Formats: sequence, structure tokens, C-alpha cells
Amino acid sequence: LHMGKTMKEDLTVVVKYIIQLYPPEFNVFGTYAELYHNYFASQAKKSAESRLEDKDIYLLLSWVHNIYPKDMRKDPALAKELDKVKLGSLLPSSLSKELEKKYLDSEEVTVKNMLSRCLDKEIQRWKEDKEPEMLNGHFQSELLGIFVIQSIYSGQKRAQDISRAVGEELSQRLLKELPAFLRSYRDAFEEFKEKSTKHTYYKPILIANINNCWNFR
Repeated sequence: LHMGKTMKEDLTVVVKYIIQLYPPEFNVFGTYAELYHNYFASQAKKSAESRLEDKDIYLLLSWVHNIYPKDMRKDPALAKELDKVKLGSLLPSSLSKELEKKYLDSEEVTVKNMLSRCLDKEIQRWKEDKEPEMLNGHFQSELLGIFVIQSIYSGQKRAQDISRAVGEELSQRLLKELPAFLRSYRDAFEEFKEKSTKHTYYKPILIANINNCWNFR
């Protein structure tokens, strides 16, 4: 990010104060832009080929797909001149796809684990000697639905912030995870129904979870 800020500032100076000092055939701006781009590309490739943690993969993909092409290259002060320079992408397509797959695999596992923890907490609440909350005169168990929706939405949002294509790919993956989660929820609920008939708040918990099903429609 620091290098990107430096590039933007330097190229802005070139546009405003330097290019008019040289004949057009010197291609001063193009030379500066290509030097910066080639340096960024070499650093991005070097980083991509190293052992990156998940958060670093996310940052690198965000830079390659979002920040650099949209914030840097579409800057109002630079866009006109940059459009004349064929800079290309910071990463080779094959390497970019490899990083995207690593990110998507990791994010899918992260969301899956979050859903599992949400369900574990819900099951734990069923075991507590506590009546479910009332909402508009009805027993509700909304926390599970809220946490599940938030977990999926936040995962989709992070991926969308990288690129539309990455966001769509993760959305497709998470749509496949939701039915598996709902089956686990159903199985846990059926087990509670069978084994917890003597629970103090057995009926309210059943009603709350039946009402909760509307959150997943």
C-alpha cells in the first residue's frame, strides 16, 4: 500500500510538472509507469510464490484485482495517461488463479467452521435451564439464524471486495454448505426432541426452533 501511494504521488508529479518539459516521443510518463508497474509485478510474483498466510493471500489478491486496477489506474489525475500505456496485470493468470483457489478453499473452511460453532452454541443453549426469549408474543430462537446469515454474508462480502468473479465463486460454494448445515441442525433438533422430553422448557424450545425455521426460508 505504501508503494502504491508513492507510485500515485510520483506519477501525479510527472503528469502535472514533467511531461510538458519533454517532447511527446520521449514518452516520459509511459517510461515512469512501466518502471513502477514492472517493479510491482516482480514483487507481487515474488510474494505469490512464497508461503503466504491466509490474510496475506487476501491482501495480495485485493491489491492485484481491486486496489491497483481500480484505485491506482483509475485515479482521475492519471487515468488518461495510463490508458495510453499497456501495463497488463500484476500477476500471470495461472498464478492468480492458484492464489484465488487457495483463498476460496480457506474461506470456505472458515465459514464452514463458523457455522459449526454457531450450531454448537445453539445446542448448548437448549441444554440450559432457561426459557427461550419471546418476540411479539412468540417463542423465538433467532440468534442461530442471525449468526448463520452474518457468517455467510461476511464471507461473501470479503470475497466480493477482491473481485466480482471471486465473490460469485465463493457464493456458489457457500450455497452448497448451507444445506449441509441445515441437515446438521435438523439432526441435532431431532435428537433433542427424542432425548430431552423431561427438559423444563421442552415445549418452548421446540416452538422457538420451529419458528426459527422461517429465518432459513
